[in-house]
Amino acid sequence: MGSDIEWELYRALLGVLREGSLSGAARALGVAQPTVGRHVAALEAALGLVLFTRSQTGLLPTEAAFALRPHAEAMESTAAALERAASGLRDGLEAAAGTVRISVSEVVGVEVMPAVVAGLAAAHPALKVELVLSNRVHDLLQREADIAVRMTAPRQEQLVARRVGAIELGFHAHPGYLERRGTPATLDDLASHALIGYDRPTPFVRQAAKGLPAYARDRFTLRTDSDVAQLALIRAGAGIGVCQVPLAARAPTLVRVLADAFTFRLDTWVTMHEDLRASPRCRIAFDALVAGLEDYLRTQCAP
Repeated sequence: MGSDIEWELYRALLGVLREGSLSGAARALGVAQPTVGRHVAALEAALGLVLFTRSQTGLLPTEAAFALRPHAEAMESTAAALERAASGLRDGLEAAAGTVRISVSEVVGVEVMPAVVAGLAAAHPALKVELVLSNRVHDLLQREADIAVRMTAPRQEQLVARRVGAIELGFHAHPGYLERRGTPATLDDLASHALIGYDRPTPFVRQAAKGLPAYARDRFTLRTDSDVAQLALIRAGAGIGVCQVPLAARAPTLVRVLADAFTFRLDTWVTMHEDLRASPRCRIAFDALVAGLEDYLRTQCAP
């Protein structure tokens, strides 16, 4: 097996794994279909492995392809990180120039980050921001992102982290819903209300359910694993759901209920790889995230 296999061959592997066909991978990668086919064949020959078998529904990955996928994705992340670093070098090390990739949760990404990114864009026009909205914890060591906003303390020694505080969560509803259905006075009253929650259990759901039996999947009238969709349902008056307190404080159309009976706090951290501390683009973005989140958290303490 050769040790000088080109990245483009692994890129073709990822394209076919994600799209399920040569034609789909070609469209996604912006190359001709025969090129993808040649790259896959070349990779199979170089590795001495069969990566795909043909079927009526398309190309079926073999166990070997699945085993290689995380390593190919790590290469992809590293290649993207190299390009982001190079973009900063091209535009000058002393300026906040180049690309910075930021990973945040869905709700923070939609509700908090736009103002932070707008401020960055106004202050540093040469800075480009890639905003990744996902509740999955992106691996900063593998450079899946440059900076991440996390709701758990980082454990890797190679990461630089700043705790910005704790985001409080509580039950909220639209005034129109409470007018129709009444305001619950106790947790037991939730049994007669439309609850909005998750379809699949998450660490938050499992933790909350320990002290709150009413917050369980079989009690949810409306289920979705998207935090943004849950928030939209609460705002539309569809039921009672969990919302971030500082977010509700910014939106007078949301009313908190059962504040004394239920509260939950999410420790919030801004993190990045220690190797990026010398990067002006990352340092400036890191500081802007810290400042923006601290301002957001102050909302929940406002009278």
